[in-house]
Amino acid sequence: MSTETINYLLDELHALGVVSAKRMFGGHGLFVNGLMFSIVADNVVYLKADEQSAGIYEDADCQRFTYMKKGKPIYLNYYQAPDSSLDDPLELHHWATIAVASSERENVKKMAKKPRK
Repeated sequence: MSTETINYLLDELHALGVVSAKRMFGGHGLFVNGLMFSIVADNVVYLKADEQSAGIYEDADCQRFTYMKKGKPIYLNYYQAPDSSLDDPLELHHWATIAVASSERENVKKMAKKPRK
């Protein structure tokens, strides 16, 4: 994804909180307030899902992020953002809000599992 596109996403999603991008996976990870909510790879924007939100993406026919490892498909809990959302800032914000909520719920679960010292 071009730097221009990453900057567009950062500009459009600033209302979510402190949004940043980091190079990873041969693409970028997008973060809000330190939590990753999006992967941008091969010119495709993928958004974080969890048990609660996966059905929303599936109902919208969003494709799950998949890559091959040792000849086997690996599925991550990220789904392709609808193409229309990249042209409509309000729709993009809607889908990104779902992804951020998924990241926040996942973070709460991780924190609850950490042993206290």
